[in-house]
Amino acid sequence: MTLMKPRPGTTGAHRGARRPGAGPAAAVIVLVTLGALIPLLGPAPALHGTGEDEAPGTGGIALLRTVLFAALAVPVGELFIAGLARSLPGAPSALPRGWSAAANWVGLAAALGLASVVATGNLVPAGPADIDVGGLYDTRDGKLALLEVNGFLAAALCAASARPGTQVWPLAAVIVAEALRAHPTTEYSPLLGSGLTLVHLTCASLWVGGLVYALRTVKLWKRDAAGAALLGRYARWAALLLAALTATGVGSSLRRMPPETVLEQLTDTAYGRVLLAKVILMTGVAALALWARIRLARAADPLSASSPARAEVYALALVVAVSGLLTALPVPIRW
Repeated sequence: MTLMKPRPGTTGAHRGARRPGAGPAAAVIVLVTLGALIPLLGPAPALHGTGEDEAPGTGGIALLRTVLFAALAVPVGELFIAGLARSLPGAPSALPRGWSAAANWVGLAAALGLASVVATGNLVPAGPADIDVGGLYDTRDGKLALLEVNGFLAAALCAASARPGTQVWPLAAVIVAEALRAHPTTEYSPLLGSGLTLVHLTCASLWVGGLVYALRTVKLWKRDAAGAALLGRYARWAALLLAALTATGVGSSLRRMPPETVLEQLTDTAYGRVLLAKVILMTGVAALALWARIRLARAADPLSASSPARAEVYALALVVAVSGLLTALPVPIRW
């Protein structure tokens, strides 16, 4: 009998081995898939069986709001990461080409679309004749919509100027306008709600846009040690941003769904169902962020943390889409 050397991967030990990170990756994929089911199918599944009627144009408004949120995150994140990169000693001076100007123009288009809805009495206009532009100056929602339009326009011009950092001010105006818009004066304690939304939207923009630009910067710097340092510094900020997002998200939810009705409204209202989907997605995002942080701290090559971080970007894109849908759905009635 001839003894043959076992081929790699044929021994029992090798057969039972799994690639590192396969388990967490599979769990995160399952979470993301579950969370994405409702928003990916639009508002109709979320409304099914709740007794709530879908408002005209809900899908279009949700799409425009998603585009606006994504467009806002890009320049905010680029300004954030550019500041972190400049603070790193010995870091390369080269940074990826910014997408801020293009993102601001896209945000302007989305803001114009949303303003046209406001100018038509919060209905999707059938044509230009239905849009009452002058009426925007007569209502609070109209003025806030115009502020967002002008904010993105000013930010786009600033991004294309010799001092792109000045776009931070019009972008801040857009965030303030969106926070005020989300909480009409007829709402219970609207200023508190606007404050929570202001912090929530700012932190979300820093996290999403910052992660995208951080990964682009690390790719540009290739194997430079500053890349790992930049990811590490971003990760520390991301932990704080996640804490702020969680606190403001819980606070906002409890304002609209009192503690004693939360469980029921999470399944019986469209708003609650999509909010639950967002929570599931954020759980997946947090798991990916933790995975990336562990790799950054323990792996022989800290830049291997880029892999789960890229997956985190895709999951965050779904979160942005769900958030856009959430703003277009009817708010639960406080019982």
